[in-house]
Amino acid sequence: MGNNAAPEVIDEVRSLHSRIDDLHRLVERRLDAEGVQAGEWLHEAAGAVHQRAIVLPAWRRKTQGELRWPVAITTAVAIALQVAVPDKLVLVKPSWILPVAQGVLLIILVSANPQRIDRQSGVMRSLSLVLGGLLTLANGWSVARLVIGITRGSLGQAAGQLLITGAVLWLTNVVVFGLWYWEFDRGGPVARAYNTGNRYPDFQFPQMVSPPSMVPPDWEPAFLDYLYLAFTNASAFSPTDTMPMSRWAKVAMTVQSIISIVTVALVVSRAVNIFPSG
Repeated sequence: MGNNAAPEVIDEVRSLHSRIDDLHRLVERRLDAEGVQAGEWLHEAAGAVHQRAIVLPAWRRKTQGELRWPVAITTAVAIALQVAVPDKLVLVKPSWILPVAQGVLLIILVSANPQRIDRQSGVMRSLSLVLGGLLTLANGWSVARLVIGITRGSLGQAAGQLLITGAVLWLTNVVVFGLWYWEFDRGGPVARAYNTGNRYPDFQFPQMVSPPSMVPPDWEPAFLDYLYLAFTNASAFSPTDTMPMSRWAKVAMTVQSIISIVTVALVVSRAVNIFPSG
């Protein structure tokens, strides 16, 4: 404090110091009454505050990587669903060629990380993206052919078969976009496990903004979370509890909603028109 300070400022500072000393004495008396040493209590309190400060949620620190089997089984189901697509709608004939190629890629990826997705090379990353691309291309082609066939009247003569085909394509679309969300959010599953990707999440899950008391300390987004995101977006045609944060995520969810709306609207409307009456 400089010599030029006003007398009233000096008096206020002295009064503040006096009140702080009184507070210290009150705290010491309270701790003494409870049989606690003031120095010990302050040390423990400071340690607890420091521990809380350094604990990060699992999605913001290095983890052991998520389990392989959920994404492997779901991808295998999506590959198998293509067998139920009519020959008129398949991209490559005979219709078994693409599912077999996709199955081979899936086996290679599972062999590289059989239990947990915690190791990845540039080759494995490329194969994973190729598998997602083949699934997307095959299903996108089938959806486009179905839409063209319905609008031209060359497809959809049997209501039951039309509904089954529409359901197969819709479910495959959910899996495909779930895979893309999972593959690109913060750099992919391995980058998320090692916390080496973008530190800003592309999707904001409810657990990320919930109080710590409501979220398990080891929670981090896994494939089933992205699959649920894709399912709710395809059925509600909009975000539900998970919000897209980056621009690519918003564009991807918009494209998925458009595909879902077109598929459901055309298939259901056509099926209703050709259902036998009476």
